[in-house]
Amino acid sequence: MTPSLTQHLQKMDRDLQELLDQLAPLGHDNLNRKPADGGWSALQVMHHLILAETGSLNYVKKKLSFNPNLQNAGLGGGFRQFILRFYLGLPFKFKAPKGVGDDVLPQESDFQETARKWQENRKDLQDYLSSLPDAYFDKDIYKHPLAGRMSLEGMVRFFDSHFERHRKQIERVVYATTPKPPQ
Repeated sequence: MTPSLTQHLQKMDRDLQELLDQLAPLGHDNLNRKPADGGWSALQVMHHLILAETGSLNYVKKKLSFNPNLQNAGLGGGFRQFILRFYLGLPFKFKAPKGVGDDVLPQESDFQETARKWQENRKDLQDYLSSLPDAYFDKDIYKHPLAGRMSLEGMVRFFDSHFERHRKQIERVVYATTPKPPQ
């Protein structure tokens, strides 16, 4: 694994732990409460992120399981990463792809169990990427549903941008659904 990818994964783990520490003191009802606009609860957003990361990693594992003919990573993949990060930075709501949206998100879940699952998935990501030969890191292996093919580093950068977008959403949902003291 490349040093920059290792550093990026470590940053993502720190960011995840920071979010989990921020949410841990909140109650079960608060984390499962949907905002008035009908969006996802904080825990549903967490499940969406877990599903996106797990599904992406499973795609890569399956892709590499049959020794495919892989294209070298190049400017096209870098451009697709840029467009995807730009897209994720926009302040608009987008419909989640099938398999990571309303159709599969639990109506209610437990924070501790969800946090544990996410941390296990991140460890699986780290372990799997660490086990790959260096030659794979110069190939367009991952296929994002919207942006198309990109490198493994592009996939991890997508995870980071996706996390940042939804961390803001979680913070908005928690603020909107936390009962305010009377004034």
